[in-house]
Amino acid sequence: METSYQGGVTYDESANNFQRLSQTVASNIKKISQNVSSMSKMVNQLQTPQDSQELRTQLRQIQNYTQKLAKDTSSLLMELMKLPTDQMAHKLERNRLNDEYMATLNAFQATQRSAAQKNKEDVKKVKSQSINIGDPFAMGSNNKELMELGDTNVRKQEQLTMQTERELLELEERERDIRQLENDIMDVNQIFKDLGQMIHDQGVVVDSIESHVEYTTENVEAGRQQLSEAANYKNKLRKKKVFLGLILTIVILIILIIIFKH
Repeated sequence: METSYQGGVTYDESANNFQRLSQTVASNIKKISQNVSSMSKMVNQLQTPQDSQELRTQLRQIQNYTQKLAKDTSSLLMELMKLPTDQMAHKLERNRLNDEYMATLNAFQATQRSAAQKNKEDVKKVKSQSINIGDPFAMGSNNKELMELGDTNVRKQEQLTMQTERELLELEERERDIRQLENDIMDVNQIFKDLGQMIHDQGVVVDSIESHVEYTTENVEAGRQQLSEAANYKNKLRKKKVFLGLILTIVILIILIIIFKH
């Protein structure tokens, strides 16, 4: 059996590579979409009674995983777009996956922006409530008065200091989350740019696909008209046969009547 080649790669190998890549990309898009749905629910719970450090940790973990998955999927999709193929079905599948991925990536970035915005609001709120948060021991003249009140007030001061330190740690962690989210959002923007450039480079292919689709549509419409005309012709032929049959029957009856009379 003769094997055809395309750019040094057999059609069978190219088809197998396309199948493998398209299935992986489709699976990744589904995972990203599911993760974005989970992230959206978590973000909606921020700044509510359901908010907790555990929730924020879980949100950060799923965001980091989804970010990596989005980058990997982008690389796979670009590889798929570069894969040579003459099959119209493959070209349409490739563009469908690209559209689905872009839509999913849009939803992911919107969720990232929402999470970053809420973290910024939390940081602003903590800073406004903690006037001397940078110096937990700077209590002014009240500090001396508290020290003079004895061990009870000293313990209160220590508790206040520990609470302030916890607030500082949480504040630093949320600021790190904000910086990470902003960096991730910029990475997603870069993915959009790279894919946009890829689509621009593939513009001729897209135009070709559209022209093929239009040509196929025209052929289908022409075929439908031909079938309709054939059906009409068949009906007319059937009617003509019936009409001729009736005439022949009448003629035979007339002949028989004449014969019987004679």
